[in-house]
Amino acid sequence: MLKSIQKIIKKIVQSFGFDIYRLSPSSNSSLQMLKGLNHFEVDVVFDIGANIGQFASELRSMGYKGKIVSFEPLPDAHKKLIEKASGDKSWDIHTQCAIGDFDGEIEINVAGNSVSSSILPMLEKHSDSAKNSAYIGKIKSPISCLDSVVGQYLSDSEKFFIKIDTQGFEWQVLDGATESLAQAQGVLCELSLVPLYQGQRLWKEMIERLQAEGFVLWAVQKGFTEPLTGQTLQIDAIFYRKVI
Repeated sequence: MLKSIQKIIKKIVQSFGFDIYRLSPSSNSSLQMLKGLNHFEVDVVFDIGANIGQFASELRSMGYKGKIVSFEPLPDAHKKLIEKASGDKSWDIHTQCAIGDFDGEIEINVAGNSVSSSILPMLEKHSDSAKNSAYIGKIKSPISCLDSVVGQYLSDSEKFFIKIDTQGFEWQVLDGATESLAQAQGVLCELSLVPLYQGQRLWKEMIERLQAEGFVLWAVQKGFTEPLTGQTLQIDAIFYRKVI
C-alpha cells in the first residue's frame, strides 16, 4: 500500500515538471560535496566567486559546520552576501574584491543575471544559451591573489578546500594561488567544455594542470546545460589531494 501511494505522489509531482528522489551523494551534488569535505577533514572552505552565497548556503543546509570564507567582487552581490552570512559566526565575508593573478584593480563585465559576470569578454555561445546573461555594464574592482589573503583566515592546523567559480577566469585564480594550492586538500573548479568566454582555458587543460599540482579528479557534477539542445557547456569538477 505504501509503495502504491509513493508511486501516485511521484506521478503527481512529475506532472508538474519536478521529481522526488532519495537523498544520496549520487543524486545530490551538495551532499556529495559534504561527504568529500568530511572524508578529508576539511576545516575551512574558500568560496571564490560567491555571488550571493548560493554555494555556501547549500553546504550549510547539508550540515557542513566548518569555516567558510567568501569572496565576491560585485557590490550588489557582496552586500547581499554580507546580509546572508550575518547570523553565521563561522562564515566570513572578505572585503569586496576579485581573486586572480595579481594585486591591484581590474574591470569586470556585469551580466544581466549577475552570476555570469566575468573579467573576460563573453562569447555568443554563452549569451545565446542563458537568458539575461548578456553584459549590461562594467565596474572596477580590487583584485587580489589568493596567496595574498589566505593567511589571515588560517591557523597552522587547519585543512582547507578551494572552490573556484569565476566564469572563465579560473586559470588566473590558480596562477595567483601557487602557495595555497600546495597546501590545499582539494579544489572545486568550474570547467567549460566549449569556449564561453574569450581567452579562457578549457576543461582538459584545467584537469591536466590540477593533476600536475598533485590532485586527482574525485567527482564530476552537472553544471550549465544549453536548454534548447541539451548540450553540456560547463561542469563542476572536484579534485582532492592524491594520497601517496
